[in-house]
Amino acid sequence: MSLPFYFQLDTDPPLSRDDFEQRLRAIGARSYHDKHPFHVLMNEGRCNEEQIRGWVANRFYYQVQIPIKDAAILSICPDRELRREWIRRIHDHDGFQDDPGGIERWLLLGEAVGLTRQELLEQRRLLPGVRFAVDAYVHFCRSHSWLEAMASSLTELFAPSIHQKRIDAFPQFYPWIQEEGLRYFRKRLTQAPKDVNFTLRLVLDRCRTRAAQEAALSALRFKCELLWSMLDAMYMAYVLRIQMPSLDEQ
Repeated sequence: MSLPFYFQLDTDPPLSRDDFEQRLRAIGARSYHDKHPFHVLMNEGRCNEEQIRGWVANRFYYQVQIPIKDAAILSICPDRELRREWIRRIHDHDGFQDDPGGIERWLLLGEAVGLTRQELLEQRRLLPGVRFAVDAYVHFCRSHSWLEAMASSLTELFAPSIHQKRIDAFPQFYPWIQEEGLRYFRKRLTQAPKDVNFTLRLVLDRCRTRAAQEAALSALRFKCELLWSMLDAMYMAYVLRIQMPSLDEQ
């Protein structure tokens, strides 16, 4: 097991701020999940109704775990001002005051594609591979430093483009999806850039050693890998039609 970055001896000089940012952005350019075959099929209008419903149902598990992982980050972050900023992410997903939150908007998306709120909340369609990947993300944020955990959220650098693709593709290729279901993606077009501007500045400012920079890069790669793994599970289940037998039926 490797030591946390703050216990490691630096043998290399830190990257310049510009080089560090370029390496962060390059990770998404290579491996963000918008390039996964399942996303390509979906954004090109080549998914059927069951595949769309499967994606919405499984992605919901990721949505409901986001505030849980953010609460885990808050619990280990010693900086009061950072906590005051980061807690807004929980409000964005759980809801706060007059805003029902991202989880509620995703439930509306579920209803828009023909799922019931109950089957989403009860995780009836959740695939084992998706559960494993999302749970691994929550565990990562609990077991690593708060700075690494925050750095992992920099996938938001690449999120606005994928939200816009969905906003464009769904009405064009899937007119059976009710318009109300797109509210989640439209809201994230304004929320995600605000979140990532804060986090990118934080990571660039606080990762002052090469070890800290490499840890942040590794955290972002891990997040991209788990998002890709979620789609691997969905591709196998809904495109290749390979699913794990239900234990209840054995």
